[in-house]
Amino acid sequence: MPLSEHEQRMLDQIEQALYAEDPKFANTVRQTNPVVHHKRRIIKAGLGFVLGLVLMLTGLLLGSSIGTAVGVTVSVCGFLVMLTCLLWGLNAWRRAAGGGPETVVAEQPRRRKGDGRPGMMNRFEERWRRRQQGDE
Repeated sequence: MPLSEHEQRMLDQIEQALYAEDPKFANTVRQTNPVVHHKRRIIKAGLGFVLGLVLMLTGLLLGSSIGTAVGVTVSVCGFLVMLTCLLWGLNAWRRAAGGGPETVVAEQPRRRKGDGRPGMMNRFEERWRRRQQGDE
């Protein structure tokens, strides 16, 4: 949603005041690109995913040599690390692509209770109104 002229003027005034007060900080903020931050998160998530894969495979090897309880525990932990890193990486990927939480997705309008087929409460309310009006 675009800003109105008044909001744009206010934003420009705030930006100018920031430059006047602390130009070094203002330049740092202006040069920071959030996509770079999200790409770093994607790389970290990829490394975590590989670490989880290694843990899972290590658990399988430990299960065959030491015992099943230890191996299963390590494998489950590895799987959880993989799943967490996958979700973290996909979230960063979505935000880097411009689909962050502020993106509005068009939804189908929800039906309200009073729409369509009358429900039990609507029937009761209608009967009550008719009784109050003396129609029944």
